Amino acid sequence: MDKRFLVALCLVVACLAGCSLPPEKPVTKDELYATGIYNFYTIKESPESVLAAINREGEVILDAKYRDRSVFIKILALSSGLQVHVIEK
Repeated sequence: MDKRFLVALCLVVACLAGCSLPPEKPVTKDELYATGIYNFYTIKESPESVLAAINREGEVILDAKYRDRSVFIKILALSSGLQVHVIEK
């Protein structure tokens, strides 16, 4: 019984650590534009829809193009600001 409890506790902690939360203060359009993603990448989603997703979920993953390469852009809303990760497909 003790092992089951520890396994269940580990699963709960892992799930909560992996879940994203909405930011404490809403992200603004100026903060999104300051990342420069709309200057360097071709993104189908509008800035308004990206902001809505970030403010609701705390993160967003975008399908984008950089020149001829397809990439994913992951944006995380942190208390220190937006964090952008670019991942090649």
